[in-house]
Amino acid sequence: MSDEDADPCNDCGDPVSDALARTVRLTVDRSQIDSQRLCPECFADWIDRYEDEMQPDPDHAVIEDGDTDIIVD
Repeated sequence: MSDEDADPCNDCGDPVSDALARTVRLTVDRSQIDSQRLCPECFADWIDRYEDEMQPDPDHAVIEDGDTDIIVD
């Protein structure tokens, strides 16, 4: 597959081959809400943003519900 035939990354728009592309899917109650096709660099950036945003906010108390793995703030 040439670069002209490759689908673009949903973030940067650069063409990316299927072998290098990563797909991020957001699913709630088994219903797909969003799907993004990302090049390796944008996927790495997405992982970094996800990790940063999922860290507990030190200015807010964290209450853990013993029945679930969800952290409620």
